Amino acid sequence: MANGGFYVRTMRIEDYEQVYSLWMTIKGFSIRSIDDSKEGVERFLRRNPTTSVVAVKDGQIVGAILCGHDGRRGCLYHVCVHEDYRMLGIGKAMVVFCMEALKEEQISKVSLIAFTKNDVGNAFWKCIGWTKREDLNYYDFVLNRKNIERFNE
Repeated sequence: MANGGFYVRTMRIEDYEQVYSLWMTIKGFSIRSIDDSKEGVERFLRRNPTTSVVAVKDGQIVGAILCGHDGRRGCLYHVCVHEDYRMLGIGKAMVVFCMEALKEEQISKVSLIAFTKNDVGNAFWKCIGWTKREDLNYYDFVLNRKNIERFNE
């Protein structure tokens, strides 16, 4: 057990229902209809079987990170801790777990995207030593318009 009576372990597809329920509690969280479906997460975990993580307290999942890599750079997605369990070191413990898993796979650099309106998340990343990039622009292109994004309110 880590501080606060929680532990961190590799995410499994059997965790999906609890992880999805957690995602639904996070205000401002962005969910995609295909990528974040059980099938989409299962595909992601098959490709990245050792790098995604959950935090468990009293038998319940209270934190999660989807973490993967392309062989060159790692990326963190959907980093979240249930509001009732924040400020206990859970987020940092999960990030450290992911970083160690990526190092095992010889990944040397990790990135993530945080919405500009996510004050809690942006403060967290700054506090644990991540660098906000000011020297680049982020672009994306939608290949599948059926993969609809919606935000939790």
